[in-house]
Amino acid sequence: MRPLATEKAVMKIEAENILTFVLDKRMSKEQIKKEVEEMFKIKVDKVRTLIRNNKKLAYVKLNKKYLAIDIATKLGMM
Repeated sequence: MRPLATEKAVMKIEAENILTFVLDKRMSKEQIKKEVEEMFKIKVDKVRTLIRNNKKLAYVKLNKKYLAIDIATKLGMM
């Protein structure tokens, strides 16, 4: 599981409080949610997934209490 740092991903961080990750295609939404919550000690509201170019992308919407830009800064994306 690694963060995706594209122009679109940065816009989603700033506008919609969403983090984007590239991960293993076998992971379910529940597994993604649990791993993100445990890794960053935050609360996740919603997980959306997409398979593109044989890679699985996860769009993880954070709870309003937690800012995606803070997590992105810790990961070195911002």
